[in-house]
Amino acid sequence: MERVYNFSAGPSILPLPVLEKVQKELVNYNGTGMSVMEMSHRSSYFQSIIDEASSLLRELMNIPDEYEVLFLQGGASLQFSMIPLNLMSTYKKAGYVLTGSWSKKALQEAGKVGEVQVIASSEKEKFTTIPKMADLPNDEELDYVHITTNNTIEGTKYVELPHLEKVPLVADMSSNILSEQNDVTKFGLIYAGAQKNLGPAGLTIVIIKRDLIGSANSACPTMLNYETYSKNNSLYNTPPTFSIYVAKLVLEWLKEQGGVSAIEEQNRMKSSLLYNFLDESKLFTSPVDPTYRSLMNIPFTAPSEELNSQFLQKAKERGFVTLKGHRSVGGMRASIYNAMPIQGVHKLVDYMKEFELENR
Repeated sequence: MERVYNFSAGPSILPLPVLEKVQKELVNYNGTGMSVMEMSHRSSYFQSIIDEASSLLRELMNIPDEYEVLFLQGGASLQFSMIPLNLMSTYKKAGYVLTGSWSKKALQEAGKVGEVQVIASSEKEKFTTIPKMADLPNDEELDYVHITTNNTIEGTKYVELPHLEKVPLVADMSSNILSEQNDVTKFGLIYAGAQKNLGPAGLTIVIIKRDLIGSANSACPTMLNYETYSKNNSLYNTPPTFSIYVAKLVLEWLKEQGGVSAIEEQNRMKSSLLYNFLDESKLFTSPVDPTYRSLMNIPFTAPSEELNSQFLQKAKERGFVTLKGHRSVGGMRASIYNAMPIQGVHKLVDYMKEFELENR
């Protein structure tokens, strides 16, 4: 069977050259006579893999030396707990901006650790936009402010970051890390599950300013303390070795494409193809405020559930899979992460035009 165009929100499409390299090296990595899956995480072979992955990420994101790169497990969802356990150390209070389902879950978990304050929300607008956030007073007693830079389910993204003078900005970048350029120095902590733009499921990346490490809640379990991983080069216990290896290959591929600036240009072209069609369509609509449209996740819908079902079934027959929208939103959603080739978006738009002509 030919490969399909996989528009899944995650786990998602991986670059074909990466999969082919994994296939080639699967049973004998680099002349070792064994697979990375069989390799001790204490071996020099794996040490070089994790070091290269860290170095590539630093290079591609321009991560300064005063930040630590950690390779963790538990998904972005575990970070909803780890962040307050580690950072709610001075005021025992944090600010959260609500822009969708995932930011609400992050808020709920933080509320189990300390006091949380919703400092802006677009829930009344059904999360179809990014809320305006007034600048915090300089003396605002918050340990950090948390945002979700791209909302996978709702299809929105930040176009301008909140301006914070003294409070660390914490960002869930799970669905748009490495998709566009970001100034890491504007953040105290960035975290991302790997399974959208970085590699297979099982790996979580944390980029944290070093001065935020070491003040964890006294009751914080060892395995949830950033200091544990910082002191042990993310090798305190067995890390997700194979996921780290594949992430390294994805980072190598990304560098070969010209880095983040080149990928951002591609992503803007891909998303424009879809948005331009949706704006002109008489059948499909997009619920998202045009100012805050995501480059990665594009929700859209037809006028009826019957048409949505027909569209999805015929799309699958054409080799366009996992286009069904999240159950909380309905309709369709095309996730066009870094690895989605532009021809995949061209072909999807061609199919959408054809479907519209048949169903006007």
